[in-house]
Formats: sequence, structure tokens, C-alpha cells
Amino acid sequence: MSIQAFLKAVDICISENVAFVLISGDLFNTALPPIDQIRDVAAGLAKLKENDIEVYLIPGSHDYSPSGKTMIEVLEKAGLCHNVFKLNGNKLEFTVDKTGAKITGILGLACGLDKKIYEKLDRTNLEEEKGFKIFLFHATLEEFKPASLEMAPGEPTNSLPKNFNYYAGGHPHYIFAKQKEGYGLITYPGALFPNNFKELEEFKHGGFYIVDDKLNYKHVPVKIKDVETFNFDANNKNPKELEEEIKDKLNKHDLKDKIVTIRIEGTLKSGKPGDVNFKEITSNLKDSYFVLRNAAKLESREMEELKVDEGTVEEIESKLIKEIKSELNVNNIITILNKEKDEGERNIEFENRVMKDFLKMLDLDEVWKWL
Repeated sequence: MSIQAFLKAVDICISENVAFVLISGDLFNTALPPIDQIRDVAAGLAKLKENDIEVYLIPGSHDYSPSGKTMIEVLEKAGLCHNVFKLNGNKLEFTVDKTGAKITGILGLACGLDKKIYEKLDRTNLEEEKGFKIFLFHATLEEFKPASLEMAPGEPTNSLPKNFNYYAGGHPHYIFAKQKEGYGLITYPGALFPNNFKELEEFKHGGFYIVDDKLNYKHVPVKIKDVETFNFDANNKNPKELEEEIKDKLNKHDLKDKIVTIRIEGTLKSGKPGDVNFKEITSNLKDSYFVLRNAAKLESREMEELKVDEGTVEEIESKLIKEIKSELNVNNIITILNKEKDEGERNIEFENRVMKDFLKMLDLDEVWKWL
């Protein structure tokens, strides 16, 4: 459905006669996506080009392989898009569109490694450049984080170069637009299609921004299917009572060809979560497009309580790090342990590289001589 959303967004951009398209990272969810996804995305990009609409983008944290390769290179070589992350030393270069708009940006890297680029960046040429300027970035800005992303690592807004007209943001999936003095219009359009259960509940569908040269903007929804969300409280009910309540409520709605989310929370007064016959519940929803169930917080008095945090891996890691009382830099430890083998690197070479980096972080370089 994310591919359908992408192709629908392409059609909307053509019908709206936009001058160009900006993609602020994570065109794909992986550096080496399936062939059918590459085929369909390439077809969408080609359709834009046929209508004289250029695509300017930066790679996101999901677009790169551990060796630094990305499918975006293939699409750019084919003339279907322009990667505007052009770093020469510690200076960024502009890519100029036929409209005269000057576009640049910084890519997103896993584990927040793009932070080093922001720290070393010489902003002088960027801030002094005249004309209509656009900056693409793939990072969460600390100043504008929603409550749901409080624990997620981010960049301070002053990491961005000043004096740009428009800042097109990617990475966090929420809808946001704000004019900031000294900068310009900053936006996050959210995902083109909801990425998980929680996003389906909250947003129902995806979308993107259309912005004009006067910085007037509108958020354009991209709806593929209707989404119906249901929440059930299991407290003080047995499995059969909960089951009947769910079926009764679902039967009162027309759910044909819709995405249905069912969230169940609470503690059963008797029985176990496994006693709830979800198969029978969903058997009555055969005409729905798709049914998703979340019963992670459905508990029983007869079982040990198990607490499960919700959120992305990065959000849960950040929460745990905050709770740990330690002199060690846990973020650095995670970064080191997240390393992956380089292409052509042998296992022993990879293991030695990780061990050396770990000892160096602990100021125990000398220990390596004895290993």
C-alpha cells in the first residue's frame, strides 16, 4: 500500500502542476529493496520526468547499506532524480532547479552518525547565498519534537543553516509546519502511508505538503483505504464477555474493504488472553481489506505481569538509556555494537575492529596488546 500511496502522490503532483518534488530521505525502507518495488518507484519517477517535474532528494537512514551503497545511486544514474547532498570538504554545494530555486541538504544516517556532518559543516556559503533557497534534512529537531518522540534522539534547530526560505524535513512521522525567525518555513509531512499500528490509529492515512514560492502551504492527504479503529477495555471481564463485546461492536459497522485496527487493553478477571477466540472474531470480517490486532497490553490475573514498551527500536533504546545509572556512554556502546561487516571483510577482521573500538572507548587501548 505504500507503493500505491507513492504512485497516487505522483499523480496528484502532476495534476497540481508542481514545479518539482522534494523527498527528504527514506524513499525506500531498505538499501536493497525488492525488484518489484524498485520497478514501481522507477515508473513513478519516470512519470514525473515525462511531465517535466524534477525530483530532488537526500538519502535517509533506511536508504543506505552498511557499506554506504544505496539504490538512489541507481535511480540518479538513470536520470530519474537528483541527490542534492553534495559535500565538498566541509561545505555543501547547491543544485539549481530550472525555476531558479537553489536546493541542498544533509542525508540521514543510522545511529545518528549524520550528527558529525552537522557539527563540522561550514555554513558561511549557505547562509550568504542569495535567492530562493531550500534545505532538505533527515533528522528530528529537538525544539519541535512531539510528546510521543520525547525520548528519541534529535538535532537542535540551530544545527540547520540559517536564512533559507524552506526547510523540508524527513525522518519522524508526524505532521508539522512552522515559520521560525532567522530560518524560514519548517515542515514535516509525515509518512506517505502509515508505518505501523499506532500511525494507522492516529493518522488513518498519509500525505505530503505542497508549498509555493510565497511559502503558502497545504497538507495534501493521500488516502488509499478507509481506516476504522476500535479500542476495547478488558478490565473485569472474562474472555467470553470480552469476545462478545468485540463482535457486537464490530457488527454495527460497515467494514467492507476497510483497514480495521483492534486494540485491546486491560486485565481479565478470569481466564487467559489466549482464551479469547480472535479467529472467530476476525472470521466475521472477511470483507474487510485487512485486520490488525494489538493485544500487547491484554493481561490476566492468572499470569505474571509482563510490561512491553511500545515504539520504535530507537525510542525504546533512548528510554532505557535514560533509566540506566552508569558512567559509560551507552549511546556510544550501542553505536559500536550496531556496526556491520564491510563488504569483503572477514569475520575475524570484523570482530577485531569492533573489539578495538570498544576498548578505545573505555580508554583501554593498551589491553589489545595482551589479547
